[in-house]
Amino acid sequence: MPIKERSGVVISNKMEKTIVVSIENRITHKKYGKVIAKTKKYKAHDEQNECQIGDIVTIIETRPLSKTKRWNLKLIKQKSSRINISSLGE
Repeated sequence: MPIKERSGVVISNKMEKTIVVSIENRITHKKYGKVIAKTKKYKAHDEQNECQIGDIVTIIETRPLSKTKRWNLKLIKQKSSRINISSLGE
């Protein structure tokens, strides 16, 4: 069975070595035909704590790493253009 891969946006990096990735899936309503955007959140392992909020990343499925964490960071496709305020004071 192939390993699942998903792409999404980092919405939280407040945990140690963990990021929360939001993945949007657009589907068409069966009866009304309207396009609906469904969002799902995944917790992924980020070993070097390198992701920032707003980064576009690819995650891959892995064995369970904790109670809720079953994904691993594969690569950062696009870094966020947000300025890190904590690094400006140094």
